[in-house]
Amino acid sequence: MSSNRAEPRSIATQLVLLFTLSAALLLAGGMGIFYWIVVQHAVVEDDVVLADRIDDLQTRFEKNGLQALAAEFEAASRGSPFLVRVIDPENVPVAETPGMSAVLSSNVFPPAASTAIAITTQYRSSGKLYGLTSRHALGNDENPHADRFFTIQVAQDRSEDERVSHQFGLLAICVIVIGSGVAAVLAVTVTRRGLQPLAKMRRMFERVQPEHLSERIEPTRWPRELQPLAASFDDMLGRLEDSFTRLSQFSADLAHELRTPIGNMLGEAQVALTRDRSSEEYRAVIESTAAECDRLSGIINNLLFLARAESAEHQIARSAFNARAAVEKIAGFYQTLAEDRHITVSVDGDGQMFADPILFNRAVGNLIDNALRFTPDKGRIEIAIRKVDDKVEVSVSDNGSGIAPEHLPRVFDRFYRADPSRSAAGTGLGLSLVKSIVDLHGGSATIQSKVGHGTTVTLTFPGKSGAATA
Repeated sequence: MSSNRAEPRSIATQLVLLFTLSAALLLAGGMGIFYWIVVQHAVVEDDVVLADRIDDLQTRFEKNGLQALAAEFEAASRGSPFLVRVIDPENVPVAETPGMSAVLSSNVFPPAASTAIAITTQYRSSGKLYGLTSRHALGNDENPHADRFFTIQVAQDRSEDERVSHQFGLLAICVIVIGSGVAAVLAVTVTRRGLQPLAKMRRMFERVQPEHLSERIEPTRWPRELQPLAASFDDMLGRLEDSFTRLSQFSADLAHELRTPIGNMLGEAQVALTRDRSSEEYRAVIESTAAECDRLSGIINNLLFLARAESAEHQIARSAFNARAAVEKIAGFYQTLAEDRHITVSVDGDGQMFADPILFNRAVGNLIDNALRFTPDKGRIEIAIRKVDDKVEVSVSDNGSGIAPEHLPRVFDRFYRADPSRSAAGTGLGLSLVKSIVDLHGGSATIQSKVGHGTTVTLTFPGKSGAATA
């Protein structure tokens, strides 16, 4: 079934988008606040001008009556932005700018609050925006309503301010759009320049081939942000180089181990076919071939076990059991062989083990078998069990010939034998199997040896709490 998951965006694309979006938001926020401040400042200034205008008209009306406002009624025809209307106490307009009623009726103005306060509102009429205000004014002595309040209404044409505000808004939008475009171009340029080390590192990665795993990319030559990546890559190359070396050695050892029994079988078969032989001779050839096949089968089974043990899917079935009882049972299997060679096998100590019983038996059995193989007649093998904190240690010691110090670091490697001349003694997989089993349990395997005095192999298995963590 094909997947419909979209391909992830590149880091460069994400950086450009985020940088551009951030710049656009900053510009939009900044220009929006600037636009609001400018518009509000213009409105406040218009309101102040309108308030000053009506204060002046009130003062002039209260001193000289309508005659003082005659010029105001005709000023609109000369381009003045103000329209003026005077309403008597009976709410009847007594004078106004010509044509004002057709544009603004008296009831659209805010009510006059007092002679000291003017309420300002905005109103749109005939496609124009007006600022409106009203003010009470006392009639003078020449007016029959001298002791009563007249109402002065003043309208200010703010269409020009509105047009300027619209133009400023368009300018702000243009600044945002152009600024975002410039930010995108800068983002692309900066991102490409900033990601150049990554492109250079990628090219260096591409040059790494299996035959050049010894090359390193040197973390100190890269920017600080890439140094951890470079160090991790160098570490990975080191592990790969070590794995390739081990794999090559393993392949050579495997070929050698398989070639010997196959060569033996082929040689015996060819010799047997050179002339007619008796049934006893043919039987001897078949028995020898069967023995070599059994050896091959053992090698293959051990390799299959190691492969399964190292797979991520391998699961072990842990259970609690008595370590001493398990070890004594394993030692019992080798008791006959030990008695034939007058070798003493002893078990000391006790502990509660939490491990896979089958794998535990195999690991300890391999150690005892290995010890028997290299312990001289009338020698001794000591198996010690002891509990250390939350762990259980099982040690198998012999008084054999021992192992030279230069061989100790590699005794757990596959097919490695400290004495290659003694190839018939084993396949070189026993200790590898033991270490794989202990590793599966989250434990450890160590070896101590002294030439002429013997060898001690110690297996450490974690307890129940440690096994859960492992």
